[in-house]
Amino acid sequence: MSIQYKESPVRFTAFGNPSVDADLSRRGLLAAGLGMAFAGGASAAEQPFFQRHKLPLGIQLYTLGPDLAKELDVQLATVAKIGFKSVELAGYLGRTPTELRAAFDRVGLICPSAHISPKGANGPSFSGDLAKLADELHVIGVKSAIMPILYIPDRLGSADLRAAGPQMTADDWKWNADFLNEKAAVLKKAGIATGYHNHNFEFAPLGDTNGMEILLKGTDPSLVAFEMDAGWVTAAGQDPFALLKKHPGRFTQMHVKDIKATTKANFELRQDPTEVGGGMIAWPRLLGAAYDAGVRGFYYEQEAPFAHARLESAKISFDYLAGVKG
Repeated sequence: MSIQYKESPVRFTAFGNPSVDADLSRRGLLAAGLGMAFAGGASAAEQPFFQRHKLPLGIQLYTLGPDLAKELDVQLATVAKIGFKSVELAGYLGRTPTELRAAFDRVGLICPSAHISPKGANGPSFSGDLAKLADELHVIGVKSAIMPILYIPDRLGSADLRAAGPQMTADDWKWNADFLNEKAAVLKKAGIATGYHNHNFEFAPLGDTNGMEILLKGTDPSLVAFEMDAGWVTAAGQDPFALLKKHPGRFTQMHVKDIKATTKANFELRQDPTEVGGGMIAWPRLLGAAYDAGVRGFYYEQEAPFAHARLESAKISFDYLAGVKG
């Protein structure tokens, strides 16, 4: 702020002493300046979490369901209008990387993260051509490739995620850790970071450990980061605060997902979902703890069933998070 003073045609002095008058004037200006500085600091400290840390609030596009692929431009425009600044992909939505980049650019969204399947013949995967994958992700603007589910062991055949999770052994999880290290080493050379996103079956006990601990200990921190899904961690009966504290620096992204207190702890992909701020997770505390532990990418996500239209739920969650202090 710039303050200008005009010379007065009449000079007033304090106690009839010009030097004292000048000294008091200087002190007054200094005090005013310090007051403004303290006031500015206080207001900055009270700013909402995302504003204060200058972080974009993102949305995992999986939240919007199958209609997103049919109405990509319309729904992305609504996402941007709600106020989201970034998105996280879950597959390519039937588009080419060039088409996706153009769609994001049209509405002013960035896409720094993408969920990439561990295997599969259709679409991008960690088991496919990694050089091609890296080139495609660069076109979109993606910097982090996240493996969103475990690599289901070949011995389990066509078992789906819900069936495979409870059948995972410690050796299966160690194999997944080695798989992540191997793929991450290749992608890192191509300028793409690698991460793993949890559900709740990773926390099923395996003796004195569990799948999540095996992944955290078995992956190279210089190669593999983690995206904490706070909703699934909580649905497993685990404490996201404790997990962040135990493994500082390992979690670089977070799915901001809330669940109702009616959710019973389980390892079988079950939860009672709700909009962020309407559930049992203490977001004002957790966002701050996540930031302190190294998380910089935050993506709202919600599971079905929805009490509202998906985009309406997205707005409810965005409005809550935009005002949250942490």
